[in-house]
Amino acid sequence: MSPDNRAAAGDDTDDESSGDPVANGRERLSEGVEVVLEGFDKRLIDLLAWLLDTETRARIYVYLRQSPGSTADEIATGTGLYPSTVREAIVTLHDEGVVERTKRASAGAGNNPYEYEAVSPSELVGMLSGQVQDELNAVLCLDDYLSDGTTESSSEAVTITIDDPDETA
Repeated sequence: MSPDNRAAAGDDTDDESSGDPVANGRERLSEGVEVVLEGFDKRLIDLLAWLLDTETRARIYVYLRQSPGSTADEIATGTGLYPSTVREAIVTLHDEGVVERTKRASAGAGNNPYEYEAVSPSELVGMLSGQVQDELNAVLCLDDYLSDGTTESSSEAVTITIDDPDETA
């Protein structure tokens, strides 16, 4: 359909020919930025899911970095996860030291829920680096295992060191 026929039919889908071209360019650029940010968010969640074992835990971790001091119900509302799923995952994350919890202060009587806060990303990486280091060293022992059945290595070929950005500043 030609632009003239579209205009006659009331179809104004040709954004290039209508309106301010600068505004149209800004709108397209803004949409592109949103797509990039969504892609970045997805990659970050995927990486955290790999580190924390599940996407559920990753989403909870990110939510708590954004909203420290949240209760399990607030986390469920903020992430869109089922409350029972959040409660189960948050217990595991707490047991692993990935989140810390404190009782919410309340002036009234009743049950005070726990408030949760996620450890900093540098603390998380520090906790997990030892596990990753051990797994990489185990892979490097594959030839020893295949040749003589030994699973122990006399040296650690891979050493991971994490510099805390807070301490270097």
